[in-house]
Amino acid sequence: MDIWKKVGLISTTIIVLIIPVSILLHSPSTNYIKKQAEFVGGNECASCHQQEYKLWKNSDHDNAMAVATDSTVLGDFNNVEVEFRGKINKFYKRDGKFYVYTEGVAGEMQEFQVSYTFGVRPLQQYLIPFEKGRYQCLPVAWDTEKKRWFDMAGMVYSHDDLKPSNWFYWTNQSQNWNGMCAECHSTFLQKNYNLENDSYNTTWSDINVNCEACHGPGSEHLDWAKLPEGSRSYDRNLGLVLNTRNTTSKQYIEACAPCHSRRTSLGTEDHRSNNYYNNYRPQLITPELYFSDGQILDEDYVFASFTQSKMYMHDVRCNDCHDSHSLILKFDGNALCTQCHRAEEYDTYQHHFHKYANEKGDPVKNKFGDIVPVGEGTLCKTCHMPGRYYMGIDYRRDHSLRIPRPDLSIKYDVPNACNDCHADKTYQWSEDYIKKFYGERKKFNYGSVLSEGYLQKEGADTILIHLIKNDLYPEIVRATAIQYLNAYPNMTSWEVIKSMLDNPEPIVREAAVNSFNANNIEDFVNTLSPILNDPVKIVRFAAANRLFELNKDFFPDSLNTKLNVVMNEYYQAIMYTSDFPSGRFNLANYYSRKGDYKKAEKYYEDAITIDNQFYPAKSNLALLYYSQGKFTEAEKLFLDLINNHEEYTEGFYYLGLLYAEQQRYKESAGYLEKAMKQENPNARVYYNLGLVYQQLNENNKAESILLEGNKITPYNFDLIFALSDFYLKQKNIQKALQYANELKIKFPSRPEGQGMLNYINEQMKLP
Repeated sequence: MDIWKKVGLISTTIIVLIIPVSILLHSPSTNYIKKQAEFVGGNECASCHQQEYKLWKNSDHDNAMAVATDSTVLGDFNNVEVEFRGKINKFYKRDGKFYVYTEGVAGEMQEFQVSYTFGVRPLQQYLIPFEKGRYQCLPVAWDTEKKRWFDMAGMVYSHDDLKPSNWFYWTNQSQNWNGMCAECHSTFLQKNYNLENDSYNTTWSDINVNCEACHGPGSEHLDWAKLPEGSRSYDRNLGLVLNTRNTTSKQYIEACAPCHSRRTSLGTEDHRSNNYYNNYRPQLITPELYFSDGQILDEDYVFASFTQSKMYMHDVRCNDCHDSHSLILKFDGNALCTQCHRAEEYDTYQHHFHKYANEKGDPVKNKFGDIVPVGEGTLCKTCHMPGRYYMGIDYRRDHSLRIPRPDLSIKYDVPNACNDCHADKTYQWSEDYIKKFYGERKKFNYGSVLSEGYLQKEGADTILIHLIKNDLYPEIVRATAIQYLNAYPNMTSWEVIKSMLDNPEPIVREAAVNSFNANNIEDFVNTLSPILNDPVKIVRFAAANRLFELNKDFFPDSLNTKLNVVMNEYYQAIMYTSDFPSGRFNLANYYSRKGDYKKAEKYYEDAITIDNQFYPAKSNLALLYYSQGKFTEAEKLFLDLINNHEEYTEGFYYLGLLYAEQQRYKESAGYLEKAMKQENPNARVYYNLGLVYQQLNENNKAESILLEGNKITPYNFDLIFALSDFYLKQKNIQKALQYANELKIKFPSRPEGQGMLNYINEQMKLP
């Protein structure tokens, strides 16, 4: 048992004494300087580290952000006029300042002054100041490669998204620099959002990504460097807060991950912590961000794709390919890959079966409409790192470095590198060529398991369990598999998920906490309560949120105290993101579970005001209304969800429940029937619909629905209980006994099974 597990079983008084020891055990040896070190600015580093400074200068990190000047602005502001979406946009200078004339807050044409440049390659964006400390990203950007203005918003979003009322419109929160972009383009960024007056006072130590963004605050290192050479200590990382040498590959990658991952921030990044999962919660590799097999779909910023790869599992790290300071690739062409892979085997026609650039052949047009020249197929990156365009023109490659598998494309409709280039061909054409060149050999691919799990295919729990239990597979893949396994509620699945609560990988432990189920509340509480002492923030947050859902009468005082400590810590994390609809949504959930329904209602409404397409807030607000008996308000929101949010599949179910609550059973049955026809319906649909049909005295339908639900989810307690109760009411004692016994066998720690058996036996004694 881990030390933090033991801690959780000791009294509250002892916990207070033990926690500092736990912190020390999971902290770097440089902990003693963390309170002293301050940010001094990257310029202080240049005199001693001239070679590193020269490499960094003019890199993408150096140009991540800058004050708009003649030397930093790359776009053409020489009285240029460009038409986008039927509107003439103008770019010009006046008194040494840069201006753009474009659509404004209400969709009317306005003049805006550019304050900052943002990024550099392959596009440069421009920031516009607004009231309350906000900066917004212009929807028109400069293509630094083709030297042209382009309508980035029009290329990325649909026409409807570009209305002034829409979340994606450039003056709204989706395109806000302070919250969306800033923390990865400047060093020691302090967002400083004030929820009360909805304002920002954002600051930074360096406007761009400078030395201290990776090495941490440098004041102690400067003091160390000023010491006479003979008196310097060489055993504590030279006074640096973050250790960037002699690190493991995982530590190195996680040093880059804060900005190169799709994640949620848990607070201000002070560049003092060496544990990524204490500052960020990464997104798992699930749709709508990834294809079902794990290939990139939406922007992932590399971390989640690279940590799926064999390279990652074999300790390859970012700087094996990219120079740490200039960021450029260390070698051109296939020489980058043949650092490790034998050129005589892999950099050959017998491996890639494509023509070289100097051979005769015809170019092809890929799925993006680009012309792919002859010779491109000989490059390792073409077949093993296909990419997608983001922000209109930014082509980013998938870093999961996988083998093309057209057979998976046929089975799951996921991309493959062959058809990415040969867009005019079928998946089967590509599969036939693969077989022709390589034969029938097919290694196990976790992508097929993830696809099976995402689609909730029958029997997928077996292969998901195989994947989860094998630590030779990447932790982010296993964490995703745990999330999918939760859809297969049986004792074997539950035991596997429970076993992962002790896994050494934080992301696996968190997924296990989020997916954990138990036969009874006592087991649930006893299993999760020790995890409140987990040394990693995302894990203890997950445990606290699961426990916070329960009635506090189930907890001893000591557990209540600890839970409140972690929830207060969690509250600070969600306050950090309270400028976004997801942050307001989390605040609303927090207050709802505390019983402060007035605040919960306010923050749900705030989230909807910020983004009227943010359907989770609408759903939870409707449920809040429902729980308070405000049926008219709840009905209105559920109808809105059904009519305006195709991606939301729970609306039919909840509206069916609402009508059942009002004894409008025919309407209820109609909506529950629709809910049952949704893809992967909630097992509760069968349970509730079965009860509704009993209320309508349509017992044949009730029996059929309950049996169907029981077949799909044979370990659902409520469905088994409902079947036993149904047959008892129908005076079919044998069937009632059958399901009562099944209840007792499958859920031995719950008293309801024995209670039902006792009741049936009593009924059998009656004349």
